[in-house]
Amino acid sequence: MTAYGILLFDGAEELDFAGPWEVFTVSRMLRAADDAVVLIAERPEPVQCAKGMRVLPDHTLDDHPMLDVLLVPGGRGTRREVANPAVIGWIRDTAASARWVTSVCTGALLLHEAGPARGRRVATHHAHEAALEARGDVTVVRDARYVVDGNLVTSQGVSAGIDMALWLAGALHGRDHSRAVRRQIQYEPAPPYLADEPAAGSWPSPR
Repeated sequence: MTAYGILLFDGAEELDFAGPWEVFTVSRMLRAADDAVVLIAERPEPVQCAKGMRVLPDHTLDDHPMLDVLLVPGGRGTRREVANPAVIGWIRDTAASARWVTSVCTGALLLHEAGPARGRRVATHHAHEAALEARGDVTVVRDARYVVDGNLVTSQGVSAGIDMALWLAGALHGRDHSRAVRRQIQYEPAPPYLADEPAAGSWPSPR
């Protein structure tokens, strides 16, 4: 069993978390597994996302299962949450025990503030690369849809999170399984898809 936890907050970008959520839940379905894919927020009330979608979290920061995978989305809400000690402290503590720590878009800002992205190679939305780099103690990779550095996997904006989640499905359960998930969700992107060939492209391979 793999437990995936996806952080939610007001102003989170919808596809940043919904895209990976689709990959993780389809992976669970195809494997007929007992994987847990849960949405986690600071409070139990519905979260209002960046484009207006309202989402009810499954758990709060203090009542969720142990997580193997932590995913932090981006969106305009990250500008507020980067100064939220409850969320930043939770990311720091949760990342310390998770097998994989991941982000989409400006979720990398939260990972940097919490610590897991410091001293690492990361990707984020192209419009926020300079802002993340200005925080220091981080190497921003500008020409990669996603970047793997140890157990940290960060991705550029919105749809790049699907590439990242598919790569992770392959890392956890094999590349043939990742291809089966991609076929099931009929994901055939352009620009070229990188998650199917971990040795391809300009992004760093796992250490």
